Amino acid sequence: MHYLATIVGDGQTAAPGTPEFAAGVAKYAAFQEAAGAAIAGGAALFPSATAINVRRSGDQALITDGPFIEQTEVITGFYVFDAQDLDEAIQLARRIPAAERGAIEVRPMVMWSPHGAPGADWWTALLWERQSDLIAPDTQEWEKMAAEHGQFAEKVGEAIRAGGALQPPATATTVRVRDGKLLLTDGPFTEGAEVVDGLYVFTATGPAEATEIAAQIPRGPHGRSELRRIVDVGF
Repeated sequence: MHYLATIVGDGQTAAPGTPEFAAGVAKYAAFQEAAGAAIAGGAALFPSATAINVRRSGDQALITDGPFIEQTEVITGFYVFDAQDLDEAIQLARRIPAAERGAIEVRPMVMWSPHGAPGADWWTALLWERQSDLIAPDTQEWEKMAAEHGQFAEKVGEAIRAGGALQPPATATTVRVRDGKLLLTDGPFTEGAEVVDGLYVFTATGPAEATEIAAQIPRGPHGRSELRRIVDVGF
């Protein structure tokens, strides 16, 4: 079963080319080597200050640069684990270096299509939705939305590298490690009105093309797509 491990932190990261950045990359490389085939996807994301938010208003796309709202905790990256059960996914998540200073939200996925090694022209669209507007899996509304996403995938074609949908936020477990102790909290990392309920990974030549693709992603009436460029860390 696939689980999305969303990496959450304060957004303060070392600049590329510095010893701190190199040390961080080495830690994640060691984690990925140890996790091996259990990793079915993942990426580090450019800072939330570089985000592009896309909403739909009728036939129009509303574009906003920068983070949607000021938050003390932001998504800095993600992994997708292929794990036997939640316990195994949690044990993997606790070994992610960011768990020692931030948090990892682990949530089962309804579906996931794996991807290869990310490149410099790769982007992620995090699909945010109001909790009150979430559609439960295995319902007629879900099937209708799934069909719309299928049409979107056919239209965009080879640009899509991966995509997935999530189980409801009540199924999430937030993982933290402090002084070597595993701390678990039921539910998502944020108590805000909006939660991530899916994501896409795709290629684009730049922000303009990435925004054009994101504007076509099916969303609910109050949903938004948060566009973030993927960091090419070289592994």
